Amino acid sequence: MFDLYFELPLLLRLVLQGTAVILVLFPLAAACSMAERKVSAWIQGRPGPNRTVPPFLAWIPGISLLTKLGVFQLTADGGKFVFKEDPVPGHVNAFYFILAPIVSMIPALTTVAFIPFGAYFDAAGKLVPVALTNLDVGLLAVFALGSLGVYSLILAGWASNSKYPFLGGVRASAQLISYELSMTLSVLPVFLWVNAPGGPGTLSLFDVVQSQSQPGFFGGLWYIFFMPVSAFVFLVALFAETNRQPFDMPESEADLVGGFHTEYGAFKWSLFFVAEYAHMIVGSGIFCLLFLGGWNPLPWVTLADVVNFGAGFLPLIASPLVMGVIGITLFLLKVGFFIFFFMWVRWTLPRFRYDQVMTIGWKKLLPLSIANLVLYAILIAVKDLYFPNL
Repeated sequence: MFDLYFELPLLLRLVLQGTAVILVLFPLAAACSMAERKVSAWIQGRPGPNRTVPPFLAWIPGISLLTKLGVFQLTADGGKFVFKEDPVPGHVNAFYFILAPIVSMIPALTTVAFIPFGAYFDAAGKLVPVALTNLDVGLLAVFALGSLGVYSLILAGWASNSKYPFLGGVRASAQLISYELSMTLSVLPVFLWVNAPGGPGTLSLFDVVQSQSQPGFFGGLWYIFFMPVSAFVFLVALFAETNRQPFDMPESEADLVGGFHTEYGAFKWSLFFVAEYAHMIVGSGIFCLLFLGGWNPLPWVTLADVVNFGAGFLPLIASPLVMGVIGITLFLLKVGFFIFFFMWVRWTLPRFRYDQVMTIGWKKLLPLSIANLVLYAILIAVKDLYFPNL
């Protein structure tokens, strides 16, 4: 099956992969939108969406359970955004106004290509990542492309020719610069540890997971336990990078009406939030790969251990397809937890003031990430010099 796919022409494979990303990411973003309302309702003691159902399905026995869970709210939302009137206000710069939500989707869709979702053993017994592409500079590519998403917010704010969207775009650019530095510095200790002196350097996310899948105490220890400050700084910066409350300064409705998307509605508005949820999914995935062992179920317990154990009872488990599905499932469960965590924080903490956001970024996180980097650089140097076999 895999050989047949890789024998297809390159252009056809790229088209199929791009289509797969769109067909997976859009429904996941829609599901996140529905989950956001259900999670907020659960936290606030409300039922949430529990009535929407297509009339032609309402007569089916047992359909009421799906209705109470709000499953059909996805269909209602999709239909509303596609068929609702999509106006372009007369005072905006129409070309850039329409271009902005399209630009927002480009980083959201392309960064997924560098995220490995699982792994499987090929015919030679080598562990191969389940990913659209496995680059040695995978994390650098994610950072480079992901940071371009702020341009869509700036473009939307400027093209709206309105003061509130413009202020939202300015806030977005300032917030990105403030937290991008801390986020980048927080992952450097991870790659200082992964890249042994004298060895080939790598920024591959697959190699980071592999470094948490080695024998020994430190070999199988997840980096969230070994580098908790790095994980904390990265997580806080991730909230700011995805504009999630309490860091949603670009769209703060308390003082900016709706921020950068004030003048948007219908389908164009929905594209911005598909992009936001896509960034949440990708960001959660990167956190799991860097600090939570990726598709490994537990510290010191790898996916290969689980598959080899299960293959003793059911040899089919060791097949590439089944192993890939198990790895993807474990990985998505971790990602799902962090998406829930994003929503939990949103409906628990109040929004920061703009000056507090800048203070946290420049006076708290940045010095903390620099001190953390220096500390681990010293610890890793001492380890390599005096305890090379540790």
